[in-house]
Amino acid sequence: MKHKETHRIENLGWLRAAVLGANDGIISTASLLVGIAAAHASHHTMLLTASAGLVAGSMSMATGEYVSVSSQADTERAALDEERAELADDPEAEHRELAGIYVQRGLDRSLAQQVAEGLMRKDALGAHARDELGISEITQARPLQAALASACSFAVGAALPLTITAITPTRLLVPALIGATLVGLSALGALAARSGGAPVVPAALRVTCWSALAMGATVAIGTAFQVVAS
Repeated sequence: MKHKETHRIENLGWLRAAVLGANDGIISTASLLVGIAAAHASHHTMLLTASAGLVAGSMSMATGEYVSVSSQADTERAALDEERAELADDPEAEHRELAGIYVQRGLDRSLAQQVAEGLMRKDALGAHARDELGISEITQARPLQAALASACSFAVGAALPLTITAITPTRLLVPALIGATLVGLSALGALAARSGGAPVVPAALRVTCWSALAMGATVAIGTAFQVVAS
């Protein structure tokens, strides 16, 4: 029987973008809302602000992720092109280099040379990409995947404070937003940690504490200005 393993590191690309997007959607939208609520903005203004924040934030996250991950992908392609040229120019030197990597990892010289020869015979570029450059199929940059994951997750995250704003009376809005946001972010941190196989409690506490600081800062700013929206 074949022994099949599923490692959670395979989810790293989309999981990072999705968690970042959802976390940013909740905390940025909620912080914006509690800030203008503390400045006594009208309920209509807050709904408009939340809606605009959801759309603008989703597009911003998608653009930022696409640009940054595309830059990573461009760098990876350039490194692979360089490695491909080196393999064509001097395969023997590349064989020695790969064998040296395996020696550093604990193999004796003769075995390292055999392993390097066998891997290069099957897929020379793949062997050097993986063991020399650290580029593999699992960790390879995927700009569109990251952009879509960030945009969708931001919208889902921002929908929480938008919904709370829509259904909560104005006088209860600030404590309702703060409470729902902290609970939502704590759950998100725990879910992300569980999905990635990391400890749940530290992740939940980390995101909750930093989010509380962000909302506290915007409440302080809104209270200081006391701007009444017309």
